Order: sequence, then C-alpha cells, then structure tokens
Amino acid sequence: MAESARPSERSRMRRFFRVALRFWSGPTRWRAWGLTAAVLLFVAAQTASAVGINRWNRVFFDALEQRNVGAVWAAVAWLPPLLVAITLSMAALVVSRLLLQTRWRENLTRQLAGWWIADQRYYRLGFLTEAQTAPEYRIAEDVRLAIEPLVEFAIGLITAFVTAATFAAILWQVAGSAEIRLGGITIVIPSYMAFAAILYAGIASFAAYVAGRPLVGLVAQKNEMEARFRAEMTRLRENAESVALIGGDADERSAAIEHYGRVVAAWLAITRRQGIITLVLNTNSALFPIVPLLLIAPKFLAGSVSLGAVVQVVAAFSAVQAALIWFVDNVVRLAEWFASVTRVDELMEELEALDIGTIMEKDTQIEMSGSEDGAIHLENLSIAHSNGRIVVADATVVIQKGAKALITGESGSGKSTLIRALAGIWPWGSGRILMPRGQSSAFVPQKPYLPRGTLHSILLYPDSGRTVDNEIVLAALERCGLGYLARRLDEEEDWDRILSGGERQRVAFARLLIQKPDIIIMDEATSALDEGSQQALLSLFEDELAEATLISVGHRPELEEFHDQKITLERRPAGAQMTSRRIGRSFWRLFRGRKPAATDEV
Repeated sequence: MAESARPSERSRMRRFFRVALRFWSGPTRWRAWGLTAAVLLFVAAQTASAVGINRWNRVFFDALEQRNVGAVWAAVAWLPPLLVAITLSMAALVVSRLLLQTRWRENLTRQLAGWWIADQRYYRLGFLTEAQTAPEYRIAEDVRLAIEPLVEFAIGLITAFVTAATFAAILWQVAGSAEIRLGGITIVIPSYMAFAAILYAGIASFAAYVAGRPLVGLVAQKNEMEARFRAEMTRLRENAESVALIGGDADERSAAIEHYGRVVAAWLAITRRQGIITLVLNTNSALFPIVPLLLIAPKFLAGSVSLGAVVQVVAAFSAVQAALIWFVDNVVRLAEWFASVTRVDELMEELEALDIGTIMEKDTQIEMSGSEDGAIHLENLSIAHSNGRIVVADATVVIQKGAKALITGESGSGKSTLIRALAGIWPWGSGRILMPRGQSSAFVPQKPYLPRGTLHSILLYPDSGRTVDNEIVLAALERCGLGYLARRLDEEEDWDRILSGGERQRVAFARLLIQKPDIIIMDEATSALDEGSQQALLSLFEDELAEATLISVGHRPELEEFHDQKITLERRPAGAQMTSRRIGRSFWRLFRGRKPAATDEV
C-alpha cells in the first residue's frame, strides 16, 4: 500500500470499534450490557470504599492528635467492615472485568475468524500483493492484546474520572483556600489544592504524551518483526524434511539470524524510547508524595488544619493525582495496545478488500452460475492473476454429465489455476462457469488435507459429523489399498504426519467412495502413486464412481486411458488457449471387455 494511501489513526480506530462494538448491539448485547453494568457497579463500590478509608484516616489521626483513646478505638472498630467492603468490591471488580474481557474477545474472535474462513478468504488472502503477515496470529493474539487492555483502560478512565471528581470535592471542602500576600495585596486562591492537583497532572501527562507518542510506531514495527520471525520458524518446521534432505541448514540458519536481527533492532529502538519515558515517570514518582505535603504544610504550621485534615488532604491529593495522571502511568501500554489495534485493523482492511464486488468490477471477476442440463460449461472464460495478468484467455468448452475430462498442458499454462476457478475459489478473470444445479462436488488436491482427529472422522471430512455405517468405511479402505488401517479407525493421531504421500492420496480416494459426489475435480491426485496403484484407484471411475463427472489435471500419458475428453492448454503471449477433443480409451475398454470409443474433435 502506498504511503499516501495508508489509513489514518482515526480511521483505523473507527473501523476497529465499528466491528468490536457489535458485542453491545448483536445477539450478545444482553450479556454485554449485563457485564458492563456489573463492572460499573463495582467501580462505584470501590470508589465509595476508598472515600470511606479517606474519611477514616482523618478521624483516626485527629483522635491520635487529641490523644482521645475512646475515639481511637471507635475508629479501629470501623476498620474491619471497611476492609471487607474494599476487598469484596475489588474482587468483584476483577471477576467482572475478566468476564467482560473474555466474552468481548470471544465475540470479536468469532467475527474475525468467521470472516477470515468464510468464502475462502484464508486462501485468497495469500494472493494479494500486500497480504498481511500471519493472520492467524492477529486473530489469536492481537485480538487479545486489543481487547484485554481496552477493558482495563475503560475501567481505569471511569475510575479516574469518578475518583478525581470525588476527591477534588474533598480537597475543596477540607483544604480550603490559600492566601498569598504580595506587597500588601492579599490574593486568595479558592480550593488551591484541587487546582494544584489538576495543574500538576496536566504537566505530567503532557510530558508523558510527548515522550511516549513515538512508541506507537516502534511497538507496531516490533510486533511485525516478531510475527515475521515466527512465520519463518513455522515455515522451516513445515518443510523440515525437504530442508534436511538437501542440506539447507546453513542457509536456514543465516535466514533465521537475519530475521531475528530485525527483531533485536526493533526492540533496541523501543528500549531507547522507554529510557526517555522512564525519566518522565520516575521524576513524577519522586515528586508525587512530596508536592501535597509542601502545599498543605503552611496551613498546618499556621494551625488552620489538624493533623487528621493533613493526612486526609494528602491522601485526597494523591487520589486526584493518580486519577489525573492515568495517561502517564499507561503511556507504554497505550502504545502497545494501539499497535495491536493497528494489526487487527490491517487484517480487517485486507478482508474487506477481498470481498468480491468491493475490489472487483463486474468485468474483472468470473461469474459462477448454474446449468440446467447437468453439464459443466465454460463460456468465454478468461482467468487472470490478482495483478491482472491473463493466464487463460477466452476459453469455451462443455463437459457433459458423466464425462471424464483430462486437463493437460506444459508447466505454467494455468492448469491448476483453471481447477481453482472450477472449484469456485479463484474469482479473478472474466466470463462464466456454469456448474450443474443441485449436484454435489468434491475437490482432490495433490496433497490432501488431513485434519487432526480419528481416522474415521478424517475419512468423512469435511462432513465429519454425519453418520456412516462402519461397513462402508471399511470397504472404502479395503478398496483403496488401506485395509491394514481398519483396526486404527478410532485412533486420534496426527495422520497428516504419520501417513506417506501415497497413503494420503489413497485416503482422498476413500473419501470419494464414502461421499459419492456427483462432480469430482482432481489436481495431480495420483502423483505420489506408482502406475499399478494409480490404475487400481482410477478404475473407480469405471466402477463405483462411473456416474460421476470427472475433471482432472495430470501429466502421465497413461492417464488418457481413463478419460474420454482431453482439454489442452497451450501457452501464448496473450494467455493460454484451450482446445478440447474426445479421446478413445481403447486399451482400457478392451482390457475390460468393452467396445472402444471413437476419437472426435470438440
């Protein structure tokens, strides 16, 4: 994204809160408002308890000053219920805060995860030229870092406002006015302690803002470098075998050190900035307890206020001070919070951009529609990369119901991209794809996906919840050469790691036997199998799956024997051109005692 096109901080906040605040307006609104009311109630209870302790301080120290033993013991008697009230209100506030954080995070995570997974956005996100790093981390971690501190900030601000107002009133009432004599003129400053607390807090907050504002960008950069480093480590783990086989250890170590060097550089920049912020915070911490004592001391020495009043005023000043310098105490956390909000918003921005119809004009997207004759129609189909480069140009072909079509062509001609378009996950291009209405379809990639779980649930994926007779599952395993796994059907393992590439492809064919889809789209689905195993599995399309429409990509010449239509993609400067012709499966049909089909051009 160009620098000039980057959203402003205000627009990022608007978009984030537009989505996040649905917690209070959607189906969860009653829970949200109930938790909010509980938090506010316990904030009020905690503030009331603090006021009670402040009042108790004055009574107790006045009794000490007067050496009134009865009054001292009376004050002590009030201490246990005050402590119980403070303890209960604080505990209740912590529990209600944690519940609000958990439920709000749950709501936003559900929204973002659902948004990311729906309509294959998790897949298409990788094809954008500026796709964001590690969306799963942003959903899992940055949402937490955006929501949990936000609840604490909101509670802190509300508490600060209520506390400041309450204890400023106490300062106004107890400390009274200050009189300053200048050359015979007496200047009276009403409620000088309250004004002093506000002025001091304003100066400290402004200093913290100036020192801490650059930290926002630095924390965002640090988070980005951390995410990239984690992504590199994940990539290495996922490709560990390939790297080990080719001896890529040295290169991978250099790459890891280089990426972590960027993490270190980002942290050093934050360290330098936090050193400046620490100077501000420590200066404030040193002056914090001294300023109110210096301000009230003249009145105490003059006999205008009692010792209890001094203690009460100092405590009230400190309470007002702590409330008003809330920004000073939270400047670092605010920077980290905004960095996480920015990362969540960047993901929202990318997901919005992926919505078909918002980033693509009508003539730059493939129209998916239904056909009435049971055939698959490609009409004036052009397929492009997300950057607009044409891969397949102006293709028109019909694949009849029950046909077995083989897509061939040299590498880079767009075969796999055509398969993605047929599967409905590739929107970039123009023209129409008409798929039969009311027919089920299954896509078999070169590397079948095996989720964690039992082998039984994997064989039923992606409809693992449905009920299928065990006999059907066992028969499918046996037919696909996996009968030896029958005794392990209910074992929960990392099957994607345990099974070999050929076994995973056999699992994919077993799924087809169990699910019996009407349309099957395969992309190099037998590449890990030897010729005999490939022949045994493809014979399914002559027997159990003979009624299904098959579209497959493959390079092996012997594949033609299992198909009756061949679609060839020929690379040309303007994009690959498509030709289609009927082919006779003579050898295969003769072998099985059937009459050869005639070869004809389409």
